[in-house]
Amino acid sequence: MNVKIKDEFIKLCQAMKLAGMIESGADAKYVIQSGKVLVNGQVETQRGKKLHPGDKIEFEGKTVVIE
Repeated sequence: MNVKIKDEFIKLCQAMKLAGMIESGADAKYVIQSGKVLVNGQVETQRGKKLHPGDKIEFEGKTVVIE
């Protein structure tokens, strides 16, 4: 799945909500801080991490690419 953004970047928690990977910001905070989310193959624990086109999010077997 791909998430298209209009701006220069999108925050990790916003991208996850937009992609339907999580339902709320509280859910995002929990799963990200628990080390369950990978960004570009690395564990990411910052929910405000700025993602740019080409970045890849992996969570629970789902992969999303930022466009």
